[in-house]
Amino acid sequence: MKSKQEDFKTLPAVDKLLNLPEVKLLISNFGKELVIFSIRNSINHFRTSITKGNSPPSSKDILDKVRFFIHLSGHRSLINVINATGIIIHTNLGRAPFGEYLINDSFEILKKYNNIEFDLQTGARGNRNDHASELLKFLTGAEDVLIVNNNAAAIMLILRAFAKNKEVIVSRGELIEIGGSFRIPEIMAASDCKMVEVGTTNKTNLEDYKKAISKKTAVLFKAHKSNYVIKGFTKEVELEELVNLGKQFNIPVLYDIGSGLLRKYNHKIFSEEPNVRQSLEKGIDLICFSGDKLLGGPQAGIIAGKIELIDRLKKEPMLRALRVCKTTLALLETACMYYLNDKDLNEKNLIFKIFNRKLEEIKHTAEILKNELEKNGIPAEVVACKGQCGGGTLPDGEIDSFSVMIKNDTPNKERSEYAEKMYHKLLFHTIPVLGILKKGNIYFDVLTIFENDIKELSQIIIEVNHTVKKNQ
Repeated sequence: MKSKQEDFKTLPAVDKLLNLPEVKLLISNFGKELVIFSIRNSINHFRTSITKGNSPPSSKDILDKVRFFIHLSGHRSLINVINATGIIIHTNLGRAPFGEYLINDSFEILKKYNNIEFDLQTGARGNRNDHASELLKFLTGAEDVLIVNNNAAAIMLILRAFAKNKEVIVSRGELIEIGGSFRIPEIMAASDCKMVEVGTTNKTNLEDYKKAISKKTAVLFKAHKSNYVIKGFTKEVELEELVNLGKQFNIPVLYDIGSGLLRKYNHKIFSEEPNVRQSLEKGIDLICFSGDKLLGGPQAGIIAGKIELIDRLKKEPMLRALRVCKTTLALLETACMYYLNDKDLNEKNLIFKIFNRKLEEIKHTAEILKNELEKNGIPAEVVACKGQCGGGTLPDGEIDSFSVMIKNDTPNKERSEYAEKMYHKLLFHTIPVLGILKKGNIYFDVLTIFENDIKELSQIIIEVNHTVKKNQ
């Protein structure tokens, strides 16, 4: 039996690999530095593998691993994905898609120099915090606005500025998890403030807040339940009640509204959704929300509210670490401009464009996809279904939609295996498609797919189906 030392000796030297014809071809395509980098990573990978007791690799194994590392380093890892899930603001797929209008209108600012920190009135250095603020003040009715890199950062900045080494009162029913295991209690701990929980998971009364107020209380915190629903025997303190309590004890009230609907919008799905403007009209001191959810812009955290409180936030040293770049500001300002009238909002904001799709149009899109598949020998069926807003917004709101299901008359086990193989093979395509695996079938919800996307989508499904069938 060979020892590990003998197995290590079977690994080729870098120079030897560089002389192989296959590697020389890689060098001509990707450059010598990247190829050498990938060869060394490959050899280290197999050295570790041998240490764990695995057999030494073949020449083909090594070359495949070199190509893998070249692909990993020499190609984009962030690529387009076709979203066939029916989830509009998909957290794992970049949340709000920008669409052509937002990209093109913002690109005019970004392709050249701009005045991000230059005051054109005085000819002196300007402040990046001034950009988009007047527009957001108009849209929300806030006295002042501050933009940071995401909503979690907005909460942390506020808590550190006003409640460091002090207490923040929050309802137990609003101890939300924002996403990726990032939770309000952890944000409060990281902000060096003490969280004081009041009420119960399902019921919190104003008296619960009042009893918890002490000399150390610095902030009354309220979070909108934007990514979950509590039904049944429930009660929460209304915003106006909390605002009045804050005024009574001279304690600022922070409202994390999260989803970022700027103003009232006439659509049935938003009937119960609070918006920033109406919340500020109720007298809230500070409100914070995301830029990449219902607002339809880039990742950002927007803080709006009383001017004296925003002024304090602007003086926080931590703000420097949380500031946004010119790309974010250009995209955010452009997205906000679409809110000036409903025509632009419905046409240029891709989120609202999807919300306003007629059911007949969605069904027609599904029929086109079904017909394209069937023309190529893939039996399919149009099925009524429900889409979702997603992205931590409108958790109880379903949207009527249609999906295309690939029909398969084989026994259940074979049908399930086919659907699973299709699902994963579609993710490995050069243009990945994320569909839905459900009860042994694969579906493609077209709520988030427009008619001009169908040709590309159908060709990918046909190509992957051919590969799966061939290998069965």
